[in-house]
Amino acid sequence: MSDDTYTPPKVWKWEQQGGGKFTSINRPIAGPTHDKELPVGKHPIQLYSLATPNGAKVSIMLEELLEKGIKEAEYDAWLVKIMDGDQFSSGFVKVNPNSKIPAMVDHSVEPALRLFESGSMLLYLAEKFGEFLPKDIAGRTETLNWLFWQMGSAPFLGGGFGHFYAYAPEKFQYPIDRFTMEVKRQLDVLDRQLADNKFVAGDEYTIADMAIWPWYGQLVTGTIYDAQEFIQAHTYTNVARWSKELEARPGLQRGRMVNRVWGDPAGQLPERHDASDFELKTQDKLDAQ
Repeated sequence: MSDDTYTPPKVWKWEQQGGGKFTSINRPIAGPTHDKELPVGKHPIQLYSLATPNGAKVSIMLEELLEKGIKEAEYDAWLVKIMDGDQFSSGFVKVNPNSKIPAMVDHSVEPALRLFESGSMLLYLAEKFGEFLPKDIAGRTETLNWLFWQMGSAPFLGGGFGHFYAYAPEKFQYPIDRFTMEVKRQLDVLDRQLADNKFVAGDEYTIADMAIWPWYGQLVTGTIYDAQEFIQAHTYTNVARWSKELEARPGLQRGRMVNRVWGDPAGQLPERHDASDFELKTQDKLDAQ
């Protein structure tokens, strides 16, 4: 139910209390809160991230490139603890003035290039290495159509549905109904597209799949928001088929582990600095048996 007694004030004022799980890191101003430089590892590509759906897109892309044997895509992935406010350090803000993960720096060029916004990173990496973005104009355009569809649609899923359904300190019917309706519409858009296509943009696995899967693929499997029954995820059969097929990819399996610090310990790799980090993780699992 909505609060019929609330009337918006003439001038909005920031009230820090009562904002739920993310109260401590939400604020109406930008800029750094403290001085701290970002660490730099041994590889040209430096990723600063957390394995949220937005963060996972880029680590999946990098691992898929490595799976193809592109050694130049080797990277260091540093954990950014957003609940601790790491994204507001002076070093992070210098790379991403928007203070959101992921952020990336490519030191293989001079001067080094900063990258922020996950869609920008996917497109940059695809063009840099010539992979996962079709060369023909029709395929490229369709891939970018769906990449930008994700960028425009996901805020309704994350900041809209995810917040009010899973994280808001109080449950109100109006925003949950509003955003559930929109998320189900988006799933229907995706399901209809995947009815006639193996991957989102056609017959080729692209950056569009890498952008969309962490949000919508994980939504229908219950990995995010635990809302399978609520949204009737089983009715989106084509999205479920596509999500399951992508989950079998070794690159995606590794990429989703990077900078993950929750869930099954076997699926967590807080930092990644070498391909052998995954092998050590596997050995840890064997030693524990």
